Amino acid sequence: MIDGRLQRGERTRTAVLDRTLLLASAEGLSGLSLARLADTLNLSKSGLFAHWGSKEALQLAVIEHARSQWEQEVIRPAVAAPRGLRRLWATHDRRMAYYESEKQPGCFFFANAYFEYNARPGAVRERLLVELADWVRYLTGLVEQAVEIGELPPGIDASALVHLTDALGVYAAMQAPAVGAAVTCRGSRVALLTHLRSLATDPTVLPEPT
Repeated sequence: MIDGRLQRGERTRTAVLDRTLLLASAEGLSGLSLARLADTLNLSKSGLFAHWGSKEALQLAVIEHARSQWEQEVIRPAVAAPRGLRRLWATHDRRMAYYESEKQPGCFFFANAYFEYNARPGAVRERLLVELADWVRYLTGLVEQAVEIGELPPGIDASALVHLTDALGVYAAMQAPAVGAAVTCRGSRVALLTHLRSLATDPTVLPEPT
C-alpha cells in the first residue's frame, strides 16, 4: 500500500522546488533562504527544514531539480532524432524551444547560475561545474557520433564546435530579457544551423535556415 503521507510530502517538495527554481532563475541562487521561502509559500520554516536542513542543501536540491527539467525538456525529446548532426541540431533546437517556453520556471537557470557562482568557492559552485562538464561531454559525444557516421569530416575540431554550440545557447539566454526570447532564439538557431550545414559532408541531412 502506498503511504499517502509520503505522496503528499513528495508533492509538497516538488511544488516548493518549482517555486524555488523560479525565484532562483529570476533573482539568483545566493538570495535563497528557507525563511524567505516559508513566507513566500505560506509554509512553516520548520516544515522546510524537514526537507532541507540548510540553505546550501536547498540550493543543491534546486540544481538537481533544474537538471531533471533540462533532461525532460531538452535531452529526451532530442534523443528521438537520428544520431549525428540531426541529434546535435535537435538538442540546440529543443534548448531554444525551452527558452521560448513559459511552461517551466527554470528556463534560464543554468545560464544565470554559472555566471553567479563562477568566482564563488564551495559546494554549490562545485556542483554547477559538474553539471557544466556533463553538458559539454554530452555535446562532444554528439559531435563525435557525427564524425563516426560520416556526417562531419574527420579531423574536425570537436571542442570548437561544442564551444560555438553552447555559446550560441548562452547568448540566446542572456539576450532574451532584453530583446525577447523569440528574436534571440531565432538568431541562435539560424547561426548554428548555417554553421553546421557549412561543415556537413551532406548539408541536406539538416533543414535550411529560415
